[in-house]
Amino acid sequence: MKKFVINDNDSGQRIDKFVTKALPDMPKSMMYRLIRKKDIKINGKRCDIASRLNTGDIVTIYVKDEVSEVKQHDMSFLKCSPDLDIVYEDENVLIVSKPVGLDSHSNGSPLTDTLIDRIKHYLYNKKEYAPENESSFAPALCSRLDRNTCGLVTAAKTAAALRDINEAIRSGNLHKIYHCVTASPLPKTEDIITAYHQKDESRNLVKILDSPADGFKIIKTGYRVLAEKAPLALVEVTLYTGRTHQIRAHLAHIGAPILGDGKYGNTAVNKRYGVFRQALCAYALKFELPEDSAVSYLNKLEITAPKPDFEKKLFS
Repeated sequence: MKKFVINDNDSGQRIDKFVTKALPDMPKSMMYRLIRKKDIKINGKRCDIASRLNTGDIVTIYVKDEVSEVKQHDMSFLKCSPDLDIVYEDENVLIVSKPVGLDSHSNGSPLTDTLIDRIKHYLYNKKEYAPENESSFAPALCSRLDRNTCGLVTAAKTAAALRDINEAIRSGNLHKIYHCVTASPLPKTEDIITAYHQKDESRNLVKILDSPADGFKIIKTGYRVLAEKAPLALVEVTLYTGRTHQIRAHLAHIGAPILGDGKYGNTAVNKRYGVFRQALCAYALKFELPEDSAVSYLNKLEITAPKPDFEKKLFS
């Protein structure tokens, strides 16, 4: 038998989602069978798959111990640095400026240093994250940036913040603004452009078309030229959709690739300026959350990153 007391970070979840995270070695077929047989109970009463958990609930699972090993908490994050460039922090949210060259997540590879692990280490040192006290939650990134893109990344310290910010991203209510330097002039000084996007998973490369096609999804990108030093342009970009490599591929598609981009860029211009990592920064965030959100107070803030090195060097 296993027993769990539901804390704030577990509250609001469906029982099946909670059990899957708390007992990851239990086959889902077994979990569903236990629910049907009333061997998973909430506060001593039967439940169904869609039952929601509340803070203080007691979940009891009647199953042999050998098939219900409780999740072992991964403490490998303690191997990495806790150092972060913190732009904003409160009890629910941490917004940091990610440097170029740091991965957001490990992506399954045995990396020893990632942004999310630095965040976990930092919060662990502050005693705001104690893995042993959590059955299913860990601090998580609400978005990620490519390894060679710098700038703002939002992390949630609580499950409620994670749910609300992820919903804002899905509904287009988290507005992300980027600064970049393009290797060629833009067609206009300001525009909102639309195209169609498809990712080749095997090559980690995307293709952009001007017209709809099977397997392609619509993308929408806004840009505004802030300054020019021919052939370079300093550009503010607003994402209206969030697809893989959207800014890099979309700007390259209209003839203005990002300086330093080795995947979609202009190799000759990159060599001329000695820039070999994309000059792209997630520069600003603006939240537009419903009033009943756990983090609706973020609506009053417009958060900006430090000016990126490429902008200071090329457009000081």
